[in-house]
Amino acid sequence: MTKPNNFCPAETRARLSGPMPSLKTPFLQDGSIDFNGLRRLIDYSIDHGSKALMLTAGDSHYVALSERDIAEVTKVTVEHTAGRALVIAADRYYHTNQAVEFARYVRDIGADLLMVMPPDWGASSTPQSFTDHYRTVAEVMPVMLVSNVFIARGAKFGYDTLKLTLAQAKNVVAIKDDMCGEFARKMSLLVQDQWAVVSGGQKQNHLNNHPYGCDGYLSTFMLLKPSIAHAYWQAITTNNQPEVRRIIRDFDNPFFDLVMGLPGGFNAGIQAALELKGIAQRWRRKPYHSLTDAEMEGLSQGMKKIGILD
Repeated sequence: MTKPNNFCPAETRARLSGPMPSLKTPFLQDGSIDFNGLRRLIDYSIDHGSKALMLTAGDSHYVALSERDIAEVTKVTVEHTAGRALVIAADRYYHTNQAVEFARYVRDIGADLLMVMPPDWGASSTPQSFTDHYRTVAEVMPVMLVSNVFIARGAKFGYDTLKLTLAQAKNVVAIKDDMCGEFARKMSLLVQDQWAVVSGGQKQNHLNNHPYGCDGYLSTFMLLKPSIAHAYWQAITTNNQPEVRRIIRDFDNPFFDLVMGLPGGFNAGIQAALELKGIAQRWRRKPYHSLTDAEMEGLSQGMKKIGILD
């Protein structure tokens, strides 16, 4: 059953404020998608205060999913959320006609926004062709941009694209940043009057961007230790800078140092951390590395030392 998309810009910006999870696609050991694990992730996130749930081509592991898998993961996410939170669907390097077809699909199943990631193989797109792509998809449903498509092309390409899109594309309502640093600050100043801005990654990236108009941020801790994410946001909203620095120093930085040093990197570590929390399993589709029992024990001890695993 589909639900109507009753889009409200002010409500959407409010739901994109504060911490939100980037949903992982959980797998069983045989490589099949663990849809019950996905439902547990959704319930855990909402029960602990998430106002929005974001699917992404990266964290949701689209690189290892078929088009049918992506459609099914999106459908299960929308249906299980059942209006309890904003659902941001995502595409993956779709050409314009394919992106429009997918937009119609996610609109009809009831997703609220679509994160659009246009292709740029061989640096063969232009700021105007990106803008045309965004505008065409946004005619179907509200669109969120993602800045990582600008990384290979550089800041000027990104700024030029954003300026054209602001001027020419209606119904683009938000952007997720992955470039960070100076680009993120200038980007926020450029777009924040019209679009909600969400910082990807760690709290230090959000802190870097927050004074320039960043509304919310992706928080791994919403799936692991939500009280830390909420404490950080409380400190941000009350301008308690010592507490902001303490949380980043004592929790965020040590955790990311821990998981980035694991075999398989941060994604393998976060998938494994979800198993330690009893929400989903550690497995990823081969040839991606899944943590061994010994590596799981090291992760468990590290998380306990930081104070994010009971």
